[in-house]
Amino acid sequence: MNPKKVLIVDDEEFVRQLIQIKLKFCGIETIEAGNGVDAIDKALSEKPDLILLDVMMPKMNGFEACQRLKANKETAHIPIVMLTARGDPSAKERGENAGALEYLTKPFSPQKLAERVLEILRQFETKTS
Repeated sequence: MNPKKVLIVDDEEFVRQLIQIKLKFCGIETIEAGNGVDAIDKALSEKPDLILLDVMMPKMNGFEACQRLKANKETAHIPIVMLTARGDPSAKERGENAGALEYLTKPFSPQKLAERVLEILRQFETKTS
């Protein structure tokens, strides 16, 4: 079985590294992008099994990136979990309307995030097998 691949999208390198270390410890391969434009490019070229997507980023915010990924037939099937410091209900609703599976607020526990990522990957593996 091939290792699962997660695209981590956040403009803060420290956040990307924190998530990457935890996911690699769980046996998950990671790819990184620092903005929404790069996220779309990496999603198309790398075909990740899941995308962790920050909301507030340069070039293209996470809401727009999520909408574009969900509108593209090559990436529409990829589950997206939005990560953001914006915990207000309207932002969560906007993320869900853009096509995000979940909307998690920062700060988050890296362990709990890794556990949730593994759960989602298992759920989607079951749906596609």
